[in-house]
Amino acid sequence: MKSKRVVSFGEVMLRFSAPDYQKIEQAEQFDLSYGGSEMNVSASLARFGIDACHVTVFPKNLIGEKAANYLKQLNLDTRYVIEKGQRMGLYYIEKGASMRASQIVYDRENSAFQNLDPAWFDWEEILKETDWFHWSGITAALSQSAATACLDAVKTAQKMGITVSSDIYYRSDQWKYGKKPQDILPELASYSNVLLANEANMHELLGAPLSSCHESFERTSHDTMKMYQGITKVVNTNREQISSHHNKISSMLYDGERLWSSQENDITYIVDRVGGGDAFLGGFIYGQLIYEDDLKSICFGTAASALKHTIPGDINLAGIEEIENVMLGDSSGRIKR
Repeated sequence: MKSKRVVSFGEVMLRFSAPDYQKIEQAEQFDLSYGGSEMNVSASLARFGIDACHVTVFPKNLIGEKAANYLKQLNLDTRYVIEKGQRMGLYYIEKGASMRASQIVYDRENSAFQNLDPAWFDWEEILKETDWFHWSGITAALSQSAATACLDAVKTAQKMGITVSSDIYYRSDQWKYGKKPQDILPELASYSNVLLANEANMHELLGAPLSSCHESFERTSHDTMKMYQGITKVVNTNREQISSHHNKISSMLYDGERLWSSQENDITYIVDRVGGGDAFLGGFIYGQLIYEDDLKSICFGTAASALKHTIPGDINLAGIEEIENVMLGDSSGRIKR
């Protein structure tokens, strides 16, 4: 059987982590790694044995070379990584503890990715023999050129019959080039088939009526799918935050006719929650490609996200077997020999 192929598009940043739960102002050294929402999704899929390709732009210098080598170590296809520009986007993180929340500071202005030229990407070539394309609202926030490149990609994917997933989560303070999310994201979403969003996202960004009924996610998803007829599934994750170290997570999916709900995973000791949503999407996409079952897909994605919370860094390093064990209810944490 032909192996499944997934392509993602987005910026990869160099991550500076303050060690040992220190605040940034305390830290005299930082642990270095890499992260980026869309790349995190593809990295999960590559770990699950999916042919995963990430498309991005790195500076043409030693820092860019180091980043490209990191992607290769994750078994990501880097054929379409562009090396141009001068600087890499950065972010700094201090991990929260107990009632103190984690904090992130971004430094990605004038990065190589932000300054990309959409003409650099031959999407028909990049997406050849691809089953799934993934993008997020974070990419569209960085610059008009990044949003244009993303639009070119989803238009091409639709023309080629490729399933498109979109995470339309956005951070309002990142939209600095004169456009609002409502100016850009609705058109991008119109070329998507699978949407990760909550009721507020669908109302604020896509114009869906906000329902006050008990089944508000189902109702708002239904209205969104009537407005954007290419969207066939809406998924969302739920989080009950008890403290920085203790969360409960679950997920749900609406397919136009029925609402599916996953198990709830109780995470009693969080090591690093950054990338948890990306781990969910990586698991969910794997489920859609391999299980071809909506309920099993969100259950696998939820378990994958739960395990990611126990792993430092942006990338989910959990394997299929351990995710399936958690999905089936094994939360004992017993040592494996």
